[in-house]
Amino acid sequence: MTLRVLLEEALGVSRNITGTVTGVAQDSRKVKRGFIFVARPGLKIDGHAFVETAVKQGAIAVVGERSEREMAGLPYIQVSNAKAAVAQLAAAFYHYPAESFINFGVTGTDGKTTTSFILHHLLNQHFKTALMSTAAIRIGKNNLELEGHFTTPEAPEVQALLARFRESNCSHAVLETSSHGFAQHRLDEISYHVGVWTNLTPEHLDFHESFEAYREAKLELMRRSKIAILNRDDPNFNHFAQAASSVISYGLSDRADWQAKYVRAVADRQLFSLYLNRRGQNERYEVMLPMVGHYNIHNALAAMAAAYQAGIKMPDIIKGLQSFPGVAGRMQVVQAEPFKVIVDFAHTPPALEKALDTLRPITPGRLIVMIGAAGERDPIKRPSLGKISQTHADIAIFTEEDSRSENIVTILIDIANGAIHAGGNATQTYWTIPDRRKAMRLAIGLAQPGDTVLLAGKGHERSLERGYETIPWDEVAEAQAILENRAAKEGKA
Repeated sequence: MTLRVLLEEALGVSRNITGTVTGVAQDSRKVKRGFIFVARPGLKIDGHAFVETAVKQGAIAVVGERSEREMAGLPYIQVSNAKAAVAQLAAAFYHYPAESFINFGVTGTDGKTTTSFILHHLLNQHFKTALMSTAAIRIGKNNLELEGHFTTPEAPEVQALLARFRESNCSHAVLETSSHGFAQHRLDEISYHVGVWTNLTPEHLDFHESFEAYREAKLELMRRSKIAILNRDDPNFNHFAQAASSVISYGLSDRADWQAKYVRAVADRQLFSLYLNRRGQNERYEVMLPMVGHYNIHNALAAMAAAYQAGIKMPDIIKGLQSFPGVAGRMQVVQAEPFKVIVDFAHTPPALEKALDTLRPITPGRLIVMIGAAGERDPIKRPSLGKISQTHADIAIFTEEDSRSENIVTILIDIANGAIHAGGNATQTYWTIPDRRKAMRLAIGLAQPGDTVLLAGKGHERSLERGYETIPWDEVAEAQAILENRAAKEGKA
């Protein structure tokens, strides 16, 4: 596409300038010859500081919010919102790939990934379906490589992925959508047939600054969806219902359109009766969910209700749910006997509490949890993590979880203060171990037959951000190595 045509189509800007565009980037390190570089303002650094780098990399034009007509010898195009311009340019460059699918968006504080995976599984039984999630990117059943810890990639990467989905002839797409994604315009130029909301608790307040602003970012999915699938049991239901044009509710409440009743936990699965209240009729179905955790009933209901909107019949939805293989890093059992070791992504206070409450009834011995808190993120939640660890587990080990440039000792003190206020005692009910591998050794080393060890916070992620470096990390593999080493030592003894 020529530069002149792209600017006219994406931004409505008419400039008599030449050149062939080969890509769009807002990161100067990703600029290649023929790229448009969008110099957008960041939280700490203005993208204009990297224009010279972008020029050396081969940029042919710069887009930003200043009034210049030229910068570093390149055409400069002024826009009112550079963040929005990134998405507009990328969508136009890839010829608006989102228009090729029936899009399902999934948002919420907790449960987004599990709900997205269940929905993708159900849809993929009948349609070639793509998945963009924090835990995996899939085309049909095939996984693509995933980089970083973002739920929603930046706008150029989002549009590039959508274009790849289109090239693979996908007809449906499940897009896990974050509050950051909406607030930073990463998801602009995407319309949704169905928007799913799981729940809402305080999170990312370091970025959004208030719970109301955080909720407002989540509400954007409801405004842009033809149909909204909403959690009737969450206190924020009315806010989301008011933002939606058409609402289908789910939950345990008698007022839910999709209601689960008579939930029974049996070994590694759950059974429940589904009451489908629609068109004045009340239909009942018996459902088996091959997952532990009462909270996963909500995730399953949301996914089932969304799949139904795709035209899948109820018997096929129920049958498809029975074969759901689970999500890596979500209540993943690493060892079952003689003591359980489970890896889970729970990193918010509500998610940690749910995970521990799920494991308590199936733990005859002690419940041991290892948990940390991310640096440069939501310091307000750290004491709550410590308190919940103290009150819902028998032993807690506090450690690193992507400490980034923040002092890990400061983070651990914040968490430990929550445990202390809940009656915790250092080296008796809790330990602070900065190194995650050493902390894991202690957690597993303390375990006895009948105990359960919950390794929380990292889940599926494949890297650990420590200081200013990013190191490879595989929580499950680390746990398996420690278990094998322990078994070898006990065998020799």
